[in-house]
Amino acid sequence: MPRTQSSGRVLGQPGNSLLPVITLMEPFAHLGSRKNLLGADPAPELIREFSSELQVTKDTPPCFIWHTYEDGGVPVENSLQFAAALRKAGVPFDLHVYQKGQHGLGLGTRDWDPEKRHPWTSDCAFLAEGAGLC
Repeated sequence: MPRTQSSGRVLGQPGNSLLPVITLMEPFAHLGSRKNLLGADPAPELIREFSSELQVTKDTPPCFIWHTYEDGGVPVENSLQFAAALRKAGVPFDLHVYQKGQHGLGLGTRDWDPEKRHPWTSDCAFLAEGAGLC
């Protein structure tokens, strides 16, 4: 059964996301995402409740995390903090921080060319194969 908060909203479970926005807490929050998710002036408790790095438990599923150093939209610290929380909880993870790549890279490009795929795709496939997921 999904966890809910007092407002009746269903809380997301860490590990089921494809987006680099992990924390909604400053100084590494993507403030536009926070505003879109929680409104213009969310309560501090709500910000904490929707910051995935603070919701990790031993029951969080294993995670594949990747980010790029030059992502100008979401600070790489989002992924680093999430990996640290997973480590603290004893949850297995793969963490890849690539030097190059703009924000939104994981959504693909207009040109379909398998030879030009970013390395995260094969790294994720390697993890999935090793876990028996494909």
